[in-house]
Amino acid sequence: MANHSSSIPANRDVLIGVAFALLAAVGFSAKAILVKLAYLDRVDAVTLLALRMAFSVPFFIGVALWAERQQPAPLDRHDRLLVVALGLVGYYLSSFLDFLGLQYISAGLERLILFLYPTMTVLLTALVYRRAIGRKVVAAMALSYAGIVLVFLHDVGMKPGGIALGASLVFASTLSYSIYLVGAGHAIARIGAARFTAYAMIVVSAASLLQFGVTHPLSTLDLPLRVYQLAIAMALFSTVLPVFLLSFAIRRIGSGSASLIGSVGPVSTIYLAYVFLGEGLSLLQLAGSALVLGGVLIISLNSKREGK
Repeated sequence: MANHSSSIPANRDVLIGVAFALLAAVGFSAKAILVKLAYLDRVDAVTLLALRMAFSVPFFIGVALWAERQQPAPLDRHDRLLVVALGLVGYYLSSFLDFLGLQYISAGLERLILFLYPTMTVLLTALVYRRAIGRKVVAAMALSYAGIVLVFLHDVGMKPGGIALGASLVFASTLSYSIYLVGAGHAIARIGAARFTAYAMIVVSAASLLQFGVTHPLSTLDLPLRVYQLAIAMALFSTVLPVFLLSFAIRRIGSGSASLIGSVGPVSTIYLAYVFLGEGLSLLQLAGSALVLGGVLIISLNSKREGK
């Protein structure tokens, strides 16, 4: 009986972790939908990113202050440079390129390209640490990129203008985020996950607001109320909450399981885009999505086994 009663809290923890991971995946997926809806009011990428980060940064400042009380030792020069560099490359540049790309491609294709980050991380890790890539992983990567080609062809058929440019921008965004992932492990081990994330997001917010201040007059902020509502929703439901929900999920079920559950993200985006943006669904798109998801799941499961 004792064993049975002690397993109940453990099972509850797993269920909560799964629920948090699912909510985080849907939250991250909704970002593309919110961005596309905001673009209907002719707001540009720089302004929209600045608004998103302006509404997000108070929460990250609060987390940074809390983290400093938990770990009062100040960061040394090496750690500060690490936070700034990874924040600018992994979050700021990645977000900016992603927002630019969404001006040209569908939300579904954007999310699928972003979902390629495990394949890019495998390649970068192999290059940096001179590790061999197994045939199984190579086959899985080929599967994923074949899927992207199918979805790309679907989008070209639906709306040919600017698709190549948009896909290239989002691909560069994914590469930028993958570089961050390769370097973040070292930084998180030294600084702590909550502290590092909060500091990095504050750097991103400062960079986004500085870019807006240098390139745009304040009159640019004379926008419809709907844009501000979408920016607030993006800050809360697609930035702040998913970041913390994902960290809580990882604590309960581990990073491997959380990342696998995150594979619902592209499916969620395609469905939300169909409902809220009227983006079409075709057999070509569904087949491509299945190939991408299959390839990434194989790589994720392989990485999980190797990490054991």
